[in-house]
Amino acid sequence: MGGCIGREGGNRSSRTGRRNGRKGGGRNEPLKKEKPKWKSEFPMTEGQLRSKRDEFWDTAPAFEGRKEIWDALRAAAIALESNDHELAQAIVDGASITLPHGSLSECYDELGNRYQLPAYCLAPPVNLISERCEEEVVEQPEPQVTHKKEFQLKVRLSTGRDLRLTASMANTIGQLKKLLQAQEDISVAHQRWFFSGKLLTDKTRLQDTKIQKDFVIQVIVSQPTVPK
Repeated sequence: MGGCIGREGGNRSSRTGRRNGRKGGGRNEPLKKEKPKWKSEFPMTEGQLRSKRDEFWDTAPAFEGRKEIWDALRAAAIALESNDHELAQAIVDGASITLPHGSLSECYDELGNRYQLPAYCLAPPVNLISERCEEEVVEQPEPQVTHKKEFQLKVRLSTGRDLRLTASMANTIGQLKKLLQAQEDISVAHQRWFFSGKLLTDKTRLQDTKIQKDFVIQVIVSQPTVPK
């Protein structure tokens, strides 16, 4: 670690020169250690935060920018949140990413492409619920639900397929995930359900989503990670 710090000091002037000469925004600042402070509209669990981040990183490269830059930004965000500022700065410099304000919330690549990272990818919300609190909530008795009439729920997979599941308004998303697993052999762990742009947690009941006949629920299917 001592050697790394020495190199950091010795290369500071040359790295500053590279920052000032990059395309895409002129000014380039060193990456700041400060993390954004933000509050979620609703208290969010650690699992929900992970799902929200995964959704962003899975879909962002499909809209604009270069995949290798998105990958570098993801690695830098993880390093910064882990308080490894030196590694995060090294990743940014190695990918020739320009930071006009010293933050990953707005940055540019060498070609001038703009990249914006939401606050939830850079830091947890101030009203984050710990996993322990989430378990305590799960253990509480579930309310009685009387809506048992079954219907065909329309589901649209991120793979491009549309299908129907036999469901009732009393079903939870967790139960429906198991139905989808049994019907399509898609692991529950690789399913994320969304309706009207909102992530549906496993304890959410269909009746709570205000879904109506012929409405469609989106299911993002993530690919399992293959060990290298």
